[in-house]
Amino acid sequence: MNTINTTNFNFPNQTGFYKGKVRDVYSFENLLVMVASDRISAFDVVLPRAIPYKGQVLNQIAEHFLNATRDVVPNWLVATPDANVSVGLKCETYPVEMVVRGYLAGHAWRTYKSGLRTLCGVTLPEGLKENDRLPTPIITPTTKAHEGHDEDISREEILAQGLVSEADYSQLEAYTLALFAKGTEMAAQQGLILVDTKYEFGNKDGQITLIDEIHTPDSSRYFYLAGYDERQANGESQKQLSKEFVREWLIANGFQGKEGQSIPEMSDEWVNQISERYIELFEKVTGKKFEKDFSEDILGRVEANVNAYLKSL
Repeated sequence: MNTINTTNFNFPNQTGFYKGKVRDVYSFENLLVMVASDRISAFDVVLPRAIPYKGQVLNQIAEHFLNATRDVVPNWLVATPDANVSVGLKCETYPVEMVVRGYLAGHAWRTYKSGLRTLCGVTLPEGLKENDRLPTPIITPTTKAHEGHDEDISREEILAQGLVSEADYSQLEAYTLALFAKGTEMAAQQGLILVDTKYEFGNKDGQITLIDEIHTPDSSRYFYLAGYDERQANGESQKQLSKEFVREWLIANGFQGKEGQSIPEMSDEWVNQISERYIELFEKVTGKKFEKDFSEDILGRVEANVNAYLKSL
């Protein structure tokens, strides 16, 4: 299966290149060209096999939600010249990721289950079960690590360390909650619950700007709305659309990204199953039909489309 595992383009007037866990970012004077690869990461480790169509799914979900939230917060996206490519404004990135949670799931639940009742300086009430709705959405920020694990951090620590000014951080919190409210509303229209997600922000000419991607399965967790209350009442697992099923498979096979652990082998069948789950999520979250791109030379297609766009500027 034709996938994008790594890119090595050399575009005219390119000033820099950065390889993230999933995205390859090409810098220009005022723009960034972000190529969504088919790499998949879990526990802050890039897994050895690429997932067909995953990059296209991420890029097109992000485009869908960035366009739908422009009235909530300014964002970086300028164009999507290819199914796997976003072009946007170059911003000075804030060194924190704004994680927002409406339900006790994933990392928050694992922390709570361990007996702790404070997460990133936020106190959680007693008596909650896994996947319970929180009284109000909470913000649990992390530091933004270029390599290795992002670390939990509190509002107080962010301000004490001078990572973000108090005025800017207050605005980041307001934007985060407003985006989460909009995402929650859009998810409900599709019969879904937006459980938790994260946002990244930058500053462009003094204006706080939403960057990167939003509401994709790499940054968000969704539950199905139908049957949620019944499953909670019966103590059953929630039916979810997210990358959590990949993490659960890794945990079941003895891998959590810890030293000395080996990544389990991913069969063709498992890789294709992940691909189908991503496509299902695209269609469920956006309400649109996913159009598979069957290009024989996917890298050639990306390069040609980006070059054509740059030439048009």
